[in-house]
Amino acid sequence: MHIPENYLSPETCAVMGVIMLPIWYKAVKTVEVKVKEDKETIPMLGISTSLSFLIMMFNLPVPGGTTAHAVGAVLIAILLGGPWAATLSISIALAMQALLFGDGGILAFGANCFTMGVLMPFSGYAIFKLLRGKSQKHNTLASFLGGYFGINIAALGVAILLGIQPILFKDSSGNPLYNPYPLSVTIPMMGITHLIVGFVEGFFTAGVYQFVKRIQKPLDEFSERKPFWTRFKPLIILIVLLIILTPLGLLASGSAFAEWDVSEIFANLSKYHLTPAVPKGMTHGFSFSSLMTDYSISGLPDSVGYILSAVTAVLISFLLYRLLFGRRANK
Repeated sequence: MHIPENYLSPETCAVMGVIMLPIWYKAVKTVEVKVKEDKETIPMLGISTSLSFLIMMFNLPVPGGTTAHAVGAVLIAILLGGPWAATLSISIALAMQALLFGDGGILAFGANCFTMGVLMPFSGYAIFKLLRGKSQKHNTLASFLGGYFGINIAALGVAILLGIQPILFKDSSGNPLYNPYPLSVTIPMMGITHLIVGFVEGFFTAGVYQFVKRIQKPLDEFSERKPFWTRFKPLIILIVLLIILTPLGLLASGSAFAEWDVSEIFANLSKYHLTPAVPKGMTHGFSFSSLMTDYSISGLPDSVGYILSAVTAVLISFLLYRLLFGRRANK
């Protein structure tokens, strides 16, 4: 789901970044209002971003020898009462992934935020609102379907962004300059993959939603006497459990579709009956070295690197929201 560096043209990246600027502005302003109304929004943002970041570390094997992952954007929209908070949360998670861990392109940041932070939570939350009812069982189903269709709509957005590259950007010989896979490849591959992974996304969304609703009622009876951290201790425990389990994400072999490096691109072109030539824009494109590439730390086992990366991201999430909105919560 993460579009890497140089798969999109600089022009596409610039357009997507410009599109995201007013969306980010609206998201921040909307969250500011929520923070003023309820100061517990700040730690809930930290919890939500942490859950999304962690669930994206669990790579799942899918047919075709590739991998994929859930995102959690619809869950955040449901927990925080709207998709704007999810846009901000997912954007921050994606920023940490790109800058610190090399997961997703720096130039493609706007595109990744649009697909996972806009298309997914807005569409999934709309489905949830449309289908929810009075019973808890009804709402759990609505949350599952919101998560399922939300990630598939986001995957379609990624497929289109990738698939239009060989149409719009070619060299003098007519060969693709950036992503070489056309729409006839990207849409089926992203579609099949996420029709399967959508079940994981749906169950994660419904499971955490149901879990929160079960603990919320008895805890609300004591909301005036118990601090946030005590009332939401089960969610904190869930985050700690996910951190411990993150090395399971290393078990899935193979890379996600269209998240390959240059050598993998060349090896896969013939598989999709394309000319075996790496696009020039990808071989001579933008390069960025992150601090902990692929969630690894030099000299440490990969499993330890995964856990430390997860801890780092969770701590940054909570601290960042406190810095951004702490003063507004005290007004």
